[in-house]
Amino acid sequence: MQLLKRYGVFVYTGKKLADIDLLEDELRDLYKSGLISPEEFSAALLILRSERNRM
Repeated sequence: MQLLKRYGVFVYTGKKLADIDLLEDELRDLYKSGLISPEEFSAALLILRSERNRM
């Protein structure tokens, strides 16, 4: 979430799983746009997937 906040992306639906899905979509868009490095993308994606698995 902190990475996305740097780019003005704030996600809160009130449902954690929906938030994770939206964050992943936004993360992919930032990566495709070239705004974040492959390393940042991979690290953030791992964190999101880890959060999803903890649910």
